[in-house]
Amino acid sequence: MHHFSLLDLSPIPEGKTAADAIAHTVELAQLAEAAGYHRYWLAEHHNMPGIASAATAVVIGHVAAATRKMRIGAGGVMLPNHAPLMVAEQYGTLATIYPDRIDLGLGRAPGTDMETARALRRHMTPEDSFPQDVQELIGYFDAPKAGAKVRAIPGEGTQVPVWILGSSLYGAQLAAYLGLPYAFASHFAPAMLGEALEVYRETFRPSQFLAKPYAIVAAGVCAADTDEEAEYLRTSQLLAFARLRTGNPGKLPAPVKDISAEVPAAVLGQVKQAMSCSATGSPARVESQLQQIIDNFQPDELMITGMIHDHAARMKSFKIAAEILTGLRR
Repeated sequence: MHHFSLLDLSPIPEGKTAADAIAHTVELAQLAEAAGYHRYWLAEHHNMPGIASAATAVVIGHVAAATRKMRIGAGGVMLPNHAPLMVAEQYGTLATIYPDRIDLGLGRAPGTDMETARALRRHMTPEDSFPQDVQELIGYFDAPKAGAKVRAIPGEGTQVPVWILGSSLYGAQLAAYLGLPYAFASHFAPAMLGEALEVYRETFRPSQFLAKPYAIVAAGVCAADTDEEAEYLRTSQLLAFARLRTGNPGKLPAPVKDISAEVPAAVLGQVKQAMSCSATGSPARVESQLQQIIDNFQPDELMITGMIHDHAARMKSFKIAAEILTGLRR
């Protein structure tokens, strides 16, 4: 493992506002930079009452301005929602303001419900143009081309690093074919993680961007002084995910003492399986669980995430995790 990084969904807890969530994101990013996290990614979600990072490029710029050296990026931009040129202009502008600090992860899912997807795209088309859109977008970041009819300004010549994100074999195959780095969303969809990494590594084709495969594995983390406290804090995320799964998304709920009283057993089982690539507990227990993930999947980089209702407890969880991962990396 070369690096460890952080994915922030900029959660809006019950009783707080989007402004609170964005302020908390900035504070967490500053802690992450001081604690040794290599990169800090934010994700595009729309029509989600509990997530404040819908305008992902704007929040990335805000976080980049509040930090000094850490890489800041999108994990990711849901490309079907956007014209590649506009994404190139946004992230090319960010890269112009913050040179050699901006990452662009690209996803193929809408990142929302279908009604909101229609509102975003205006015109829905059945064909899958994701591979072509990725290559078009990358082209805008390349050196200026004589006679080009369409150019991203700012953008051209910035060479913003592009990542392919995925939770199935599709993204793994595309990243390998294009010779791009790959990040797997195992923090909420771990089922195909091992197979996807195998496909990516075995079929990778060296490119101008990357000489050999480079894979990020994502994992949830909830760390606290004791196992019991961590399990209690984690119920917020379990409950939020269960509500999302059953069509009732909302702000990040406060933790509960008995999650089984709040969520039907079948739904809770599905949620726990979806979030099984994770580490929860005291520092010793989290270290053991993270070590197992690293041993099993041999990521080039581990990206952790976690939503905790209390901001101070969330900050502490990521600080504990950084101390553990610093030791594991060594």
